Amino acid sequence: MALGIREVIEKARSELSLLTALEVGSTLGAARDSDGWLVSIEVIEKHSLPDGMDVLATYETKLDPDGNMLEFKRVRMRKRIDTEDVED
Repeated sequence: MALGIREVIEKARSELSLLTALEVGSTLGAARDSDGWLVSIEVIEKHSLPDGMDVLATYETKLDPDGNMLEFKRVRMRKRIDTEDVED
């Protein structure tokens, strides 16, 4: 039986945390493609004081249809205080 999006996200978050030893924050997105799943997750790379100076990173994880992680890579880093431009 194929995994649903909730199970895939849970597996991606758990595996990324175990592999990187980093604290997982938000799930930014998840999409199914012909090879499996792509899940984007934000993690805390470094805690700082004040919290606004924490360094956050976005990781993309690739999972097969059964939810086994095939690869992961860090694609972006930012300070928590930095915001992204939002297009209308």
